[in-house]
Amino acid sequence: MAYGVTGVFDKGLEPKTPTLKENELLFAVREPFRSITTQSSITAGVLNQNFNLVIVSLMPSCGIIFSDGIEKDYLNFSSGAIATIGQAEEKTELVVNV
Repeated sequence: MAYGVTGVFDKGLEPKTPTLKENELLFAVREPFRSITTQSSITAGVLNQNFNLVIVSLMPSCGIIFSDGIEKDYLNFSSGAIATIGQAEEKTELVVNV
């Protein structure tokens, strides 16, 4: 995951703080499983109002998808299922009282 994120911002492995514009979201695949039969060509990137991440499942059966490490909140994600990840139309603001 760390190598994928650094590749989005820098070709080397120097630690850098990503520069994101307003309304941009950095995503990273937590555990990109690569094997003889599976691939993971995109492991990190930036989402904005013009770019959504679209994932199509090719897993024949028993596929699932979940976020934030909470497996019990999974959705079935077997062959043909499509997940589109992007910004919501409605937004919220974080108000901090200092």
